Amino acid sequence: MKTAISIPDEVFQRAEDFATRRKMTRSALFTTAVQEYVDRHRSDDVTERLNQVYAHEASTLDPVLQTLQTLSLPQEDW
Repeated sequence: MKTAISIPDEVFQRAEDFATRRKMTRSALFTTAVQEYVDRHRSDDVTERLNQVYAHEASTLDPVLQTLQTLSLPQEDW
């Protein structure tokens, strides 16, 4: 898909230089950069959704379950 975007001249020139050194097209560079950025920030969506859930739901353990979990741990001397 063709698209038009506006970016600062300095960023454009750095991208051009980088693409030339890597022997890749500008389109390939921008595609790779956007894919990596989106992949890197994908977990932000998960965190945001979890924050929305826990804004309305208690995030503490049921006291009975907490007691049972504590009892199931082996006793260790510290």
